[in-house]
Amino acid sequence: MVRQRLESPGDLLHFQLRTALTMENDSLAALGDLASAAKSAEIKKLFRHHADETREQIANLQQVFRLLELRESTAPSPSTKGISRQAASLLERSAPKLRDRAALASALGNEHYEISAYEALLVPVTAMGASDAAALLQSNLDQETHTSEEIRTKLQSIAG
Repeated sequence: MVRQRLESPGDLLHFQLRTALTMENDSLAALGDLASAAKSAEIKKLFRHHADETREQIANLQQVFRLLELRESTAPSPSTKGISRQAASLLERSAPKLRDRAALASALGNEHYEISAYEALLVPVTAMGASDAAALLQSNLDQETHTSEEIRTKLQSIAG
């Protein structure tokens, strides 16, 4: 497989945006799997709600590509593939009574990865002065941060 060589900050940013789009598409698929694996109706609802937000985040990323006049495409995201494999393994090994905990723990790890991806994207986009694109990325980051808190709170409530 021929890998694109990143020669400039613009190349790096474009690649990171492409990876973020893959990340969100992978997340959307994983949220469906997590919702199916969860036993609690409340946790299923939480995952379905985040899937709706993820669709908004994908639309925001698509808009960022347009605002920055970059070709929209995806790039491999080995991290999200690994997170999904880890979640599948954890759920497969978990007794039914542990499914909600396992699903929430898996989702929390994914959220933290997404938060770091958006933080890394915001730095160069803000430095470029691309305020409209930065606002969309900040919106995605805010949603991911809020979702992380929701998941952590729910995990704490069922752990006690």
